Amino acid sequence: MSQVYIEYAFTVAPKQPAVDILIAELGEIGFESFVEQEDGLLAYVQEDLWDAAALKDLYVLSSGEFDISYKHTKIEQVNWNEEWEKNFHPITVDDRCTVRAPFHAVPETTFDIVIEPKMSFGTGHHETTFMMLKLLLDMDLEGKDVLDMGCGTGVLAILACKKGASYVEAIDIDNWCYLNSVENAERNDCEKIKVFEGDVSLLKEKKFDVIIANINRNILLEDIPAYAACLNKDGVLLLSGFYRDDIPVIREKCEDDTLKFVENLEKNLWVALKFLN
Repeated sequence: MSQVYIEYAFTVAPKQPAVDILIAELGEIGFESFVEQEDGLLAYVQEDLWDAAALKDLYVLSSGEFDISYKHTKIEQVNWNEEWEKNFHPITVDDRCTVRAPFHAVPETTFDIVIEPKMSFGTGHHETTFMMLKLLLDMDLEGKDVLDMGCGTGVLAILACKKGASYVEAIDIDNWCYLNSVENAERNDCEKIKVFEGDVSLLKEKKFDVIIANINRNILLEDIPAYAACLNKDGVLLLSGFYRDDIPVIREKCEDDTLKFVENLEKNLWVALKFLN
C-alpha cells in the first residue's frame, strides 16, 4: 500500500529569507521534502505524521514579518527522485567547482562534486553552502586535517578531500544526513572522509587544522568554545548559517576564545566568517 502524503503549497513574499526559515521550522515538525517554487514553496509530510495545528506555532507564520498564505491537499506516494531531478540544477562556484547530480553532464571545472541530496541540506544552492565552498576553494588544504560539523550532504567535506586534505571528519546529528554523507563520500571516491552521527560531544581530545561549521546561529554560539579548543595552532575556523545582523555576537564569541577575525563573505543577507586561531 502506497504512503499518503499531505502537500502544502505556500505562497511567500518576500521569498527570502522566509522560505529558508519555513523549511527549517517545517522540518522540525515532521515535513520531509521541499520543492522551491517561483512564488514560494511546496512541502510534504506523511499523513500519519501530519498535525495541522502545529503550524500555528511556527515563528515564520506568526511573526507578521512575512506575507505567507497556504493551502494543503492529500496526494499519493511522491517520487522524490523525480521531483528533485526536475528542480535541482548544477551550480558552479568561481568556475572552479561544480556541484551536480549523477544525471547531469560532467563539467569542465577543476572540482566535480556529485551528490544526491535527498532530504539533506547542502546542494550548494543555498547562500551559506555556496559561500563556504568559495572560502574552501581559496584555501590550501593539502595535508590538512579537516572537520565538517553539521555536514548535511557532505558536500563541504568532499571538496576538502578533493583539495588534498589528509583526513576529513564529517559529523551530523541527523541520521538522514549521516547516511546521505556516507553515500555521497563513497560516490565521490573520498575514502579519507570518516562520517559520524552525533554532536559536538564527539570532538573531545580531537585536533584539526580546519573546522567548517555551517549550522544555525544558536548552535554555533554554544559550540564555538569547543571548536576553538579543537583547532591546532594557526588553524582556521569557517562559520556560516546566519545573517549579517548576527556578525557582532558571533565575532564576540569567537574573540572571547582568542580567535582572530580574518574576513567575511555576504550573499543575500547571509554571511560566512573566517577566523584564525
